[in-house]
Amino acid sequence: QEEGKIDEFATPSLKQLFKKTCFFFLMQKPPCASLLQTSEEIFQHLQNIVDFSKNVMKEFLGETYVHCGEVVQLPLDFVKQLCLKIQSERPESRCDKDLDTLSGYALCLPNLARLQTYHFAEHRPILCVEIKPKCGFIPLSSDVTHEVKRRVCRYCMHQHLKVATGKWKQISKYCPLDLYSGNKQRMHFALKSLLQEAQNNLKIFKNGELIYGCTDARSPVADWNELAHHLKPFFFPSNGLAGGPHCTRAVIRELVRVITRVLLSGSDKGRAGALRRGPGPRVLDSKPLVFPMFLVGKNSPECSGLPKGCLLYKTLQVQMLDLLDIEGLYPLYRRVERYLEEFPEERKTLQIDGPYDEAFYQKLLDLSTEDDGTVAFALTKVGRPFWKHCVGGRLRSPCSQGSDQRPVVPSSRSRFAFSVSVLDLDLKPYESIPHQYKLDGKIVNFYSKTVHAKDAAVVSTRFKESEDCTLVLHKV
Repeated sequence: QEEGKIDEFATPSLKQLFKKTCFFFLMQKPPCASLLQTSEEIFQHLQNIVDFSKNVMKEFLGETYVHCGEVVQLPLDFVKQLCLKIQSERPESRCDKDLDTLSGYALCLPNLARLQTYHFAEHRPILCVEIKPKCGFIPLSSDVTHEVKRRVCRYCMHQHLKVATGKWKQISKYCPLDLYSGNKQRMHFALKSLLQEAQNNLKIFKNGELIYGCTDARSPVADWNELAHHLKPFFFPSNGLAGGPHCTRAVIRELVRVITRVLLSGSDKGRAGALRRGPGPRVLDSKPLVFPMFLVGKNSPECSGLPKGCLLYKTLQVQMLDLLDIEGLYPLYRRVERYLEEFPEERKTLQIDGPYDEAFYQKLLDLSTEDDGTVAFALTKVGRPFWKHCVGGRLRSPCSQGSDQRPVVPSSRSRFAFSVSVLDLDLKPYESIPHQYKLDGKIVNFYSKTVHAKDAAVVSTRFKESEDCTLVLHKV
């Protein structure tokens, strides 16, 4: 909300917070009364999110990209009125989920749709692109029982189930493996596919206002012409490009190229040499991870083609800490649950719900996969949380020579100072493991019965005289 609208019910201390250009993350109410939490439990949950960002994700990704936020206490009247004001902006599919208006606690985070820390003239426009990249690798775990999971990524399989159940109207051609490939052509195709069928995986903001992206199947179809109208001043500031389909294609092409360059940018000079970094101070980089030998040369981040200094490489490293897949994780979860049924008082001692401190971070670095049958081994894997994230990049244009201490990326006719962040780093709860296990089976079974079986029939009739064929090209 604009500060002018907040004035009618904000206290002086809240106005000080709003001067920081922040937003508040409010917890959703638990789905059933038996799970109602106390204010202290809600505070601890939010503090766990802050601690996890600070002590774990900053170590993995580097402090440049991670914003930890802080837990704040708000007047209940303010929270209730804020919830009323934002209700009309929430996706229809989420309006049945009530926000917490009783505890008064919230997580205060910077508004990353704006660049409030940049020193530049206020009239310069800001473009923010938010991407949910999804899982960028194929599981190699020996626990995987469905062979199709070794050939098709989970996101692409899940698309078929989501369309069949009415979540989305049509299947997206976006594949996370393309985005994480490091190959510019594949990355361009991935980003164009996201733009064609954004679903809830891509949003674009202009000066803090959403101009592109949908939230559920009821949202209107994305309009490239309208998007190009918004973006034309960014990429063609001289207005020398006429309107029409040619203009739209040219603007979208420039947007895709710039996003790709930003995603491939990093602190190292190797593969991102086309980017120029401004004179600003160097920042603390993330700590390197060493993966087991069975991953090296097969499915390791080093084989992705991504520059080691770029954010996609870092997020892929974190994703690949999942060495077991949900099929290998679920039996370990059951082992821990059986132990807790016998010794429920041990839950806190086992640190299942935190704290997320240095000791927890060190436990995540244990990449051993040999199961000795103990609860201790199971805890090192079950305690490895399901993290979710999306990448937000902000562009400021035009950029004059030496006008900013931020890295700069060129387009055909402009230059942009940019910043990249990782957000949505709250943890999926330990209790969600059974749900994830069931969902994984549902996704794979649906895909195998409806898509994979049909494709196999087509391939078998087409190549029944040539069983040596191992490559089939599908029209996309």
